[in-house]
Amino acid sequence: MVAAVAETPARLTAKPSWLLNQVAVYAHRLASDSFSEVGARGYHYRILAALDEFGVASQADLGRRCNMDRSDVVAAINELAEQGFVERTPDPDDRRRNMVTLTKKGDRQLRRMDRALDKVQEDLLGPLSAEDRQTLTWLLTQLLEHHQRT
Repeated sequence: MVAAVAETPARLTAKPSWLLNQVAVYAHRLASDSFSEVGARGYHYRILAALDEFGVASQADLGRRCNMDRSDVVAAINELAEQGFVERTPDPDDRRRNMVTLTKKGDRQLRRMDRALDKVQEDLLGPLSAEDRQTLTWLLTQLLEHHQRT
């Protein structure tokens, strides 16, 4: 990445927005490659993590929690259900709505994905000290929370 920055116009490399975008592209590629090694995609991780943390949820709730479009949620849940990682059942209070539950097999897949993503963090943040990693995470969280409010 250093060579790319050195060959890029200074007016770009001086802009945090440009740097964030470049690092995000790299991070996305690392995560996608790592998830594919365990037969998964980023959307799968979002859904499995939400189910693990918050419990049974409707497809609509998962879409909101995971910041995913409705059609992407349905497609990802279909893939996860086919692999036995989630179960989808009609909501007893509203038969038009499906409720999604994490299975034991899905929990094992989530743990595999956690390990894969941990390796991505190490690769992505390798040059940073533990303190710098915490600072970066804090700063990015502040930016994200600010822009989610506005």
